[in-house]
Amino acid sequence: MRVFVTGGTGHSGSYIIGELIAAGHEVTGLARSDTAAAALSAFGAKVRRGDLEDLDGLKEAAADSDGVIHLAHRQDLLFSGGIDAVAAAEHPIMLAYGEALAGTGKPLVAAGSIGSSGSLGRPATEEDPALPTGDEHKGTLHARNIVETAVIDLAERGVRSSVVRIANIAHSTTDRAGFLMQLIALAKEKGFVGYPGDGANLWNAVHVRDAAAVLRLALEKGPAARYWHAVGDEGIPFREIAEAIGSRLGLPVMSIPTDVLMVPGYFGFLANLVTQSYPASNLITRRTLGWEPTQPGLLADLDNGHYFPAG
Repeated sequence: MRVFVTGGTGHSGSYIIGELIAAGHEVTGLARSDTAAAALSAFGAKVRRGDLEDLDGLKEAAADSDGVIHLAHRQDLLFSGGIDAVAAAEHPIMLAYGEALAGTGKPLVAAGSIGSSGSLGRPATEEDPALPTGDEHKGTLHARNIVETAVIDLAERGVRSSVVRIANIAHSTTDRAGFLMQLIALAKEKGFVGYPGDGANLWNAVHVRDAAAVLRLALEKGPAARYWHAVGDEGIPFREIAEAIGSRLGLPVMSIPTDVLMVPGYFGFLANLVTQSYPASNLITRRTLGWEPTQPGLLADLDNGHYFPAG
């Protein structure tokens, strides 16, 4: 297939492009700069110059392809308008893809959030739809659910559209700015590793290489209007993650009382995230797409040491 990919130069970009090329696909990546273009070429992809604001260009790229994997978002808007602005900018992109792909049966696979179905009191499954959004969700990750819903709705217009919900923690040897790196930086700054309350809240994780395989399989054979879970570790107590970091850094591990002062005092803007529990199942994804995680789990990857270079 000729696959158009956005976000191909991000943390997961090289893995996804490499996964597609290894499977025999021809990949064209979106590049807004010379640096991004050079990186895409180094990964083995063709380059299409442009950006996410050029909807006509995105429609043309989608129409010229046999399928689309959309991973990019307007990260620059986070600082001015938060996640609401990011979602508002991404929504018309999905509609533009819909115009280009309507009636073709071609696949559109978009990256989503494992927490989009909300707090269910049980592990989230691929059958749980994205939580409807309202004014009460402004400023939260759920504001982006309008994007996931738009992707799923495109199935009614003859697009083989689906959403791959990627785990909260995506880890790899090339991770430079992900959630783990933020936790490690906080621990070094504070002099200890913190976890909220008793640390029993569950977090899910996936190796980026395994996530890339889910995206490829969804593109190749995933039915329309479906959610897929790129989740390797379905639920690890936050305290165990903190203890693994503390062991590597040689720092004490301490509970942070879950009140309005203490948790933000340690975790800052991550406070609303770290107190949540995100157990998630990958059973339907494994059975339907024939996917199995093959890479190290989160705790094993932390133990490998590459997150803690000497010095």
